[in-house]
Amino acid sequence: MAKREMYKYKAPWNIYGLNWSHKASKPFRLAIGSFVEEYSNRVQIVQLNESGGEFTVHSTMEHPYPTTKIMWMPEESDERPDLLATTGDYLRIWKVEEESTKMESLLNNNKSSEFCAPLTSFDWNTIDPSLIVTSSIDTTCTVWSLQAEREVGRVSGTVKTQLIAHDQEVYDVAFCRSTSLFASVGADGSVRLFDLRNLEHSTIVYEDGDATPLLRLAVNKQDSNYIAVMRMDDASVTLLDIRVPCVPAAKLTSHEAACNGIAWAPHSSCHICTAADDKRALIWDVSQIPKRQPEPILAYEAGGPINQVQWSTQAPDWIAIAYDDTLEVLRV
Repeated sequence: MAKREMYKYKAPWNIYGLNWSHKASKPFRLAIGSFVEEYSNRVQIVQLNESGGEFTVHSTMEHPYPTTKIMWMPEESDERPDLLATTGDYLRIWKVEEESTKMESLLNNNKSSEFCAPLTSFDWNTIDPSLIVTSSIDTTCTVWSLQAEREVGRVSGTVKTQLIAHDQEVYDVAFCRSTSLFASVGADGSVRLFDLRNLEHSTIVYEDGDATPLLRLAVNKQDSNYIAVMRMDDASVTLLDIRVPCVPAAKLTSHEAACNGIAWAPHSSCHICTAADDKRALIWDVSQIPKRQPEPILAYEAGGPINQVQWSTQAPDWIAIAYDDTLEVLRV
């Protein structure tokens, strides 16, 4: 049967969290998270049945508050368990089994208080999947070390380090292509680079001229010198080359409303996808920066403002977008 160009799934609620599975055996499995403005939210795992062209629901889990981010463990083989992580009030690790999903660990670094500072984002290290870094509105980033206890099949976590990363809330964090470097952005409008081998200092690689909060960043995993960042309520995306700090390498400026998502191609160092409130997902070729201003090479118009975009590592011809209650996977 010929593959279609697009598959669609309608969830029972508006979608915010979204991520592709990394398992080679499950390339069209995704996790999605609800965005409902109340305590009770959901995470759902859906699997594309390619012969029928429909998504089926593998499992649905209760989740307190909307997920601020969802990620599958970056592990291709089936030898290790299929783990999923979510952030919201805490970092949670979930184990996905044949027919169900259950929570393995709830990781809380603030033992001294009954109140938690919400986590805004996290990243799972692709080189060493025992490392996760989280960001919080309390100005800190925390690096967690996960341990899989093989005898009982459990996963637990301990704090490797916690550091004050910014002067104000930290909104996003991402590992570079290494086990020791990660970058963060926040309400103070700066991009900071940290090295776990030397936490006395951080490097400010960019500061927004108007001190506008930076909401998201995406590190180019094929070439970690390049970082894309997104300002609050801004239709453009700024590309940075950390070898030339403080000066943007380029700006991606074709969207007509606030940008909500950025995803670098997992298989190419010079392609990036952006998605925005103008209902469009754009793919850019940035191979000529900084000599030439990038232009979009592909555009897709969705049925509503797009609030999330993710590019599949196992099926790099496919991206996933979410708008309203709809998940769409698109062949690019």
